[in-house]
Amino acid sequence: MRRTLYLKFLIAYLIFGVFGFIIVDTFMEQMTMNRLERDKADSLYREATTIAENYALSVYNNETSLTSLKETIDKIAQITGSKIQIVSPSGIIVASSLTELNVDEPDVIQGFDVTALRGSFYSVGNFYNTFSTQHITVSSPITSGYLVHGYVIVSYDTQKLKENADQLLNIDYIFLFILFLLSLIILIFFTELVYLPLRRIIAATEQYASGNLHYEITVDSDDEIGYLAASLAYMAQELAKGEDNQKQIVANVSHDFRSPLTSIKGYLEAMQDGTIPEEMYPKYMGIVIAESERLIKLTNNLLTLNNLNTNGMMLDITDFDINNVIRQTVSTFEGTCREKMISMDLTLTGNMLYVKADLTKIQQVLYNLIDNAIKFSGKNSTIHIDTNEKGNKVFISVKDEGIGIPKESIPLIFDRFYKSDLSRGKDKKGTGLGLSITREIIRAHDENINVISTEGVGTEFIFSLPISEDFTDEDDVITEA
Repeated sequence: MRRTLYLKFLIAYLIFGVFGFIIVDTFMEQMTMNRLERDKADSLYREATTIAENYALSVYNNETSLTSLKETIDKIAQITGSKIQIVSPSGIIVASSLTELNVDEPDVIQGFDVTALRGSFYSVGNFYNTFSTQHITVSSPITSGYLVHGYVIVSYDTQKLKENADQLLNIDYIFLFILFLLSLIILIFFTELVYLPLRRIIAATEQYASGNLHYEITVDSDDEIGYLAASLAYMAQELAKGEDNQKQIVANVSHDFRSPLTSIKGYLEAMQDGTIPEEMYPKYMGIVIAESERLIKLTNNLLTLNNLNTNGMMLDITDFDINNVIRQTVSTFEGTCREKMISMDLTLTGNMLYVKADLTKIQQVLYNLIDNAIKFSGKNSTIHIDTNEKGNKVFISVKDEGIGIPKESIPLIFDRFYKSDLSRGKDKKGTGLGLSITREIIRAHDENINVISTEGVGTEFIFSLPISEDFTDEDDVITEA
């Protein structure tokens, strides 16, 4: 396309010009000549009829002389540029603008045929060898009553018509040439609006194909070409993001796998070579098991997140009591909270609050958020869990009194493997996938999850769920500790 499209368009443009001139030179010339002949024949016939009715007939009626008729037709012939003859039915030339008047020895047109003149509106030829060049000839009968006394023959040289036709054709050629030049505007527009932007787009696609996804397309247009360029630029941008994310994921996965594997390998080698005595085996075996569980958790989270993004999420929507699910989930962290001296403050709307969602996946969301809050909360702190009903939604809040999230890190916390600098000091065993999975689950329910955090004060996650219309409870808010 880059090498032939413009050439093809240019060839088509030249063919258009050549065929335009050929058509004018062939068809237009003949059509113009035919039209001029017909118009001239009409004019000559009117002239012949006028002479026959107003001048020639008066000679046969003895109202004027032949000399006077001769003078009249000479004047008319001179004015109109035509050749006029008064001919008897037998071919005798009574008077002619071509010769002097000769009554005693008049000229005769050999082979003059009246019926031939009557059969045609006009004829083109030398009129019985009277002329050496082609002439248009018309005839009008001189009649009195039902008697034909003769004919008025008017002829006109076609060479003069040819000169007129050439002048008109010259105008056509000039007009065609101007049109051909004006059509260059189309070629210029095609070059500027189509061809050059396509060249830039092709250059960009070649850069993208070679791996340079950060190459910029410079096409400033609001039409389909501009939309195509913008779409390609957006595609390259997304591919670049995907490539960067892939590199980031590989780096994070490698880092998170390498640390526990290094620990496992190191402790096992130390046990093998006797560096760790047998009486210390239970302690270090527990560490190895904990690191193995961390690897299993990371692998499971990766598989879960991959399935959510590639295959979509199949939801088993049911009606269940979200308050009861919160209580059950909180009870699983009882031992961890006791160790860190963290208390749970539950402020739940009503005794029962039914929502319409996937029970198992919402349990996973609550587990991830509570687990995250415990990790970043200090000793003797409190985690607040609230439920609030607004309209047809239930809003669940999990709020801690921990280290908080830096302002610049808040937009990134739902990204895979992301860990803020502050969190790395506290969360040594986290995979950085819990919040990503949480967001995907909430999105699958067509709901939203938001975060509010202040560094050094704490963090609050709030997500919504649709309330069940089949179950309602009008009890007051219940606070549990």
